[in-house]
Amino acid sequence: MPLEIKPADQCAYDVVTMGECMIRLSPPGHGRIEFAPYFETWVGGAEYNVAYALSRYGLRTGWVSKLVDNPLGHLVRNHGRAQGMDMSHVAWAPFDGVGIADRVGLDFTEVGTGIRPSVTMYDRGHAAASHMKPEDVDWDALFAKGIRWFHTGGIFTALSDDCAATVRAALTAARKAGAITSYDLNFRSKLWTSEKAIATTRPLVELIDVLVGNEEDFQTVLGFEVEGAENLQKLPVEGFKKMVTRVVETFPHLKAVGTTMREVTSGLLNNWSAILYCDGEFHVSRKWENLEIEDRVGGGDGFCSGFMYALLDGMTPEEAVNFGATHGALLQSTRGDTSCITLAELKRAYGGASARIIR
Repeated sequence: MPLEIKPADQCAYDVVTMGECMIRLSPPGHGRIEFAPYFETWVGGAEYNVAYALSRYGLRTGWVSKLVDNPLGHLVRNHGRAQGMDMSHVAWAPFDGVGIADRVGLDFTEVGTGIRPSVTMYDRGHAAASHMKPEDVDWDALFAKGIRWFHTGGIFTALSDDCAATVRAALTAARKAGAITSYDLNFRSKLWTSEKAIATTRPLVELIDVLVGNEEDFQTVLGFEVEGAENLQKLPVEGFKKMVTRVVETFPHLKAVGTTMREVTSGLLNNWSAILYCDGEFHVSRKWENLEIEDRVGGGDGFCSGFMYALLDGMTPEEAVNFGATHGALLQSTRGDTSCITLAELKRAYGGASARIIR
């Protein structure tokens, strides 16, 4: 089934996303949290990262969530506004002075190296986003403005039953308004079990046009195994194709399914590629062997935002999967969650340019 994307001149927004955004604190370099002399501060969240990147590339984006009205909430808001994201649909919770009622979540992330993997430690209890309810947003009024593509995902859904209800309300309004709906499965074992994820997510798929995930997500969130990928060290393309085929046979209304494939050699070297099923055909990106990683966090969001940009810009699915995979590869060459890559850099790398010095 082809993607029928609304024309840009009929909509106020190209893309609106919904999800939690946290403040990330990382030791410098590849240091350990417990020995950190100071922390680097970054802003990021899966859906926030997608809107941020697309805004950098000139699309009209908005982000929906709930923040606390204090300097940390303002930091998240200001970071998005700096790239042109519309933050006017964010719900604001008053600050009680200590963060018992609501707070902005933190995550402490070590960037791995060698045989030591990257590690994230969450400090996100009582986060304002986890208290979001469907009535916090006037969905009909938002979608009446015209939205070409609405995106959310599994991290936000996992935060609470109210968040899951909010996701259903938003997807229902998006489908009613004729927006393309996409969902990044994004399983986080620290937030919920696979059993809870499957029970919650499968009923949502009826409202989703485009599914995105990695090799683990389809197994843990939807219950579809990838043949030959039991240890996740070698990811066979044919096994992925068979898995995606089973997904679209189970949910025949799906218009596209995108999945990244990451084979981890070490904390600094990964093999990286992606597959996109669209219009009844599979499209496989080029594969980066031994891609040097500066910071792997946000790579999947880079793929997601990259292929969304390509499809919104009128590229073919074959072009889109390569555009998305290229953005994911480039994004992992920089520190932090949100994209530091320019559209010109992305197009240059997508076109096959080398990493020779530019001067």
